[in-house]
Amino acid sequence: MKKIWAPAVLTAGLLVGLPSPAQAENVLANAGFETGSLGGWTCASGGSVVTSPVRTGSYALAGGVTAGSTGQCTQTVSVQPNTAYSLSAWVRGSYVYMGVTGGASTWTPSASNYTKLSVSFTTGADQKSVEIFLHGWYGNGAYHADDVELDGPGGEPQPGVPGAPASPRLGTVTDNSIALSWEPATGTVTGYRVYEGSALKATVTGTSATVSGLAACSSHSYAVAAYNDVGESAKSAPVSGRTGGCTDTGLPKHALIGYLHASFANGSGYVRMADVPDAWDIIDLAFGEPTSVTSGDIRFNRCPVSECPNVESDEEFIAAIRAKQAQGKKVLISIGGQNGQVQLTTAGARDAFVRSVSAIIDKYGLDGLDVDFEGHSLYLNSGDTDFRNPKTPVIVNLISALKTLKARYGEKFVLTMAPETFFVQVGYQFYGGAGGGDGRTGSYLPVIHAMRDDLTVLHVQDYNSGPVMALDGQYKNMGGAEFHIAMTDMVKAGFPVANTGHTFPGLRPDQIGIGLPAAIPAGNGHTSPAQVQQAVNCLVKGTGCGSYTLRGGTSPALRGLMTWSINWDNYFKWEFMKAHEPFLNGLP
Repeated sequence: MKKIWAPAVLTAGLLVGLPSPAQAENVLANAGFETGSLGGWTCASGGSVVTSPVRTGSYALAGGVTAGSTGQCTQTVSVQPNTAYSLSAWVRGSYVYMGVTGGASTWTPSASNYTKLSVSFTTGADQKSVEIFLHGWYGNGAYHADDVELDGPGGEPQPGVPGAPASPRLGTVTDNSIALSWEPATGTVTGYRVYEGSALKATVTGTSATVSGLAACSSHSYAVAAYNDVGESAKSAPVSGRTGGCTDTGLPKHALIGYLHASFANGSGYVRMADVPDAWDIIDLAFGEPTSVTSGDIRFNRCPVSECPNVESDEEFIAAIRAKQAQGKKVLISIGGQNGQVQLTTAGARDAFVRSVSAIIDKYGLDGLDVDFEGHSLYLNSGDTDFRNPKTPVIVNLISALKTLKARYGEKFVLTMAPETFFVQVGYQFYGGAGGGDGRTGSYLPVIHAMRDDLTVLHVQDYNSGPVMALDGQYKNMGGAEFHIAMTDMVKAGFPVANTGHTFPGLRPDQIGIGLPAAIPAGNGHTSPAQVQQAVNCLVKGTGCGSYTLRGGTSPALRGLMTWSINWDNYFKWEFMKAHEPFLNGLP
């Protein structure tokens, strides 16, 4: 954030002319056997659905293995040509096999408890269907399977199967339940099934359902499928929500967030903590930086007098932080920035990160942490294609460190993130672990996803960015209202992650902010106050959206605006603050 850094600009030429990825979903019918039958499956004689042992839900498959039969069960589904898919199942028994007929397969010789089997494959150029199988081995006793998942875009539906339900939306949310509704599916419909992943959560005959028995303050993502006697439709787009019962962080509904140059001046001048206007609700101290790229040892060095002649003492700085907090403001340490490359490549670096960041938080009595990893801090190793289960050490160790810090400081710990579009929205087209490009594309997605229940605000930097393809299949350029509308809508609605077969679920509106430069010298992509407010009105109220249609719906609880930086805003006579603070306060 200190200076202009634009990897997305450098890679923008790679984006032109590529197709939008297809929607990803579990395309199997009755994937968890929760219909209580073998509906959708074809099994050898003796195959059945049982109530024990199960992994999740109420039912699982028992394969009818005999001396003359492997007890095979199959399901044929429509797929799209030249497309990546991931197949997985949880199995139990001796010599259990899973795979694609004529293609990839895997097996386990002995699983006394439910064990996950996984394979990935890519369909052929003209392939429109695939048969997946599960079976045991002759004479080795029954095997069990549950939560089978074929993750990827569906193909043409089977004749007579209803269409997918449309426009799922949240209804009443309580501390332990989430209500949903959706538009009726086309065709003959017997009922609807509500899924969370591959797990069936409700079966209803109408177009609404309430999922109960949920943990307080927990995030969930649901999709809906219609069914009749012929079969089950493709699933709807996912809708995400979080139950109530969360600890109040004390933030206003719509917040003004800014970075304070606390360790350098950057040409915009030093602003003492006591002189930061009361309009700023979250103040991010920039920056904590590592002693070396891979050490994990973070140091926060206050601006030296030689660079910042008006810098206050530590005692005055801490006293000013306490005064802000007494007013309900949150003061965080921001780690990284343009120059602070942080690669937690080892468990030792992870532990050093936790120790050193905790020491900074404790010394200054801060409210939490802002993750501003840029440059080469985050990347995905080749083959690391599932953002839900990352394998790359720098990703895994960062997630572990953040969870440890959250657990240490408790429910009131404020966690924010400030990635660039390159690391989030560009993941719609390119995901680093899938190969074929820069390994950093989309690399924030596994961190955001893992921390979604603990994340206070994600404010992606809508600047220093190249063109980014949005959910309407069109490239958007920074600097105008449409860029902010489209980029924010992606985070709210969620999106398929490149060609991985997985879909990133959207965040709640109260977790989403828009990142902006305060002035032209602060970063490429400065947007006039009028254009910023047009974007916010579109996102919050659904007005002034121009030709763009919101895929994630309106967001009345949108958290607010972030800027780089408080210092640059001061340098330009508080233009950003004066324009946007009363505007945010006037939103419903």
